[in-house]
Amino acid sequence: MGPIRAVLVDLDGTLLDTVADLAAAINRVHAELGLPARDPTLIATYVGKGLPTMVRRALAGTLEGDVDEALFQRAWKLFDGHYAAESGRQAKPYPGAREGIARMRAQGLRLACVTNKSERFTLELLRDTNFLDAFEFAICGDQVARKKPDPAPCLLACERLGVPPAEALVIGDSENDVQAARAAGCPVWCVPYGYNEGRPFESLACDRTVATLAEAAQFLEACASGDR
Repeated sequence: MGPIRAVLVDLDGTLLDTVADLAAAINRVHAELGLPARDPTLIATYVGKGLPTMVRRALAGTLEGDVDEALFQRAWKLFDGHYAAESGRQAKPYPGAREGIARMRAQGLRLACVTNKSERFTLELLRDTNFLDAFEFAICGDQVARKKPDPAPCLLACERLGVPPAEALVIGDSENDVQAARAAGCPVWCVPYGYNEGRPFESLACDRTVATLAEAAQFLEACASGDR
């Protein structure tokens, strides 16, 4: 890996643990529709390709998310309101996240949050958890034509930062992040504690595993000093 000038940090499952809020909103929707509640652990496996996909998967009870379109449209309208009420209530930074982001900023690294979540909920979450000012901007799922695992979000972040993809490190928690980074030409590190759509973490073909964002910052410091 060459010199790193910027870091593109995933939101759900990497920076913040948000599944409790997502599960609360999903289960409020299901209660209104007379559907069974979903276990938060199961809902965690549905996270990764944006909120609409998560809602479809929860309705179907499968990763494929095959569900009647009329039912999905009803559920999606309900979900928007319920998640607006739940988002941020239980979400919290992962251990080492706050320290890691602070240490990266102290190194002079450019930071952007890159997520498949919509801009409305992303900015509110970053604000509620006191991370909004830590990033120069957020690239959100509704700001691009194609979400991760497409490279478009990472490439847009690099363009806005004025940094070549090879010098922008992606840190994520899932195959979506790895595929997006690879296609964009970015190096990618992964944390082992997030949401990987039910797949084993060991299946991720990332460049490095980091236990926390604080450890990622430590490795970046070592790389910058030549002590790898």
